[in-house]
Formats: sequence, C-alpha cells, structure tokens
Amino acid sequence: MVKLDRIFQELLDIRHRLDDIERMFSNWHPQPLRVSESELLSLPDNLRKTYLIVTSEGECCASRVSALTGRSRAIESSYLNQLVRMGWLTKRRSSKTLQFKAFSHSQEESGLVSTRELLRAKDGIKANA
Repeated sequence: MVKLDRIFQELLDIRHRLDDIERMFSNWHPQPLRVSESELLSLPDNLRKTYLIVTSEGECCASRVSALTGRSRAIESSYLNQLVRMGWLTKRRSSKTLQFKAFSHSQEESGLVSTRELLRAKDGIKANA
C-alpha cells in the first residue's frame, strides 16, 4: 500500500509540473520573423520558393509544401532539411510527420536555437553581417 501511495504522489507531482509548463507556454507569443530582402535573395531560387511557402503557411510538412510547389515530396524534404541546416527553418516531430516552420529571432534571443549564428561563426562570418 505504501508503494501505491508513493506512485500516486509522484503522478501528482508530475501533473503539477506539467500544469506549470502549460501556464508558462500559454503566455508565450513569438515575434514574427524579420528577414531582409538581401538575405532572402541570397538563397537559391529553389530554396527561396520552399522557404516562402513554409512562411506563408506558418508550419507545414513536406507533403504540403510539395503540393503547393508542384515538386516531388522527396525533393521538398531535401530542400526543407537544407533550410534547417542553414538555420532558416526549424523542425519538430508531430506523431509520424515532421513539421517545419520559419526560424524565429525570439528563439535565437532566448538562447533556444542559434543555428544560423553557429554556422556563421563556423564559416568565419561576422554575426551581424
């Protein structure tokens, strides 16, 4: 009986922690992504088209991007992953599919994600360039 009480108490503790996390994220409103025209034009045409589709949709999977661009899903998946590696997009798993969305500067400022800065530092390019 003592073991069951301890398990029940652990479950209650987990529930309280989850409630705290939900409260914390309910007040979170990320800022829209601001990308200069020169940065956007620095992308190759194929990647720019994919990037613009994702930003216009907010968040979508490779199949949705493929349907909107008219290119194969495999090609779009490759382009989306290239954009993630370049720091233009982020991805998250939603059950069986990967969802892609535009990288938000608020994520970078909060220290959650800084892929673009890491890539720039690796390539020896100034972060503010």
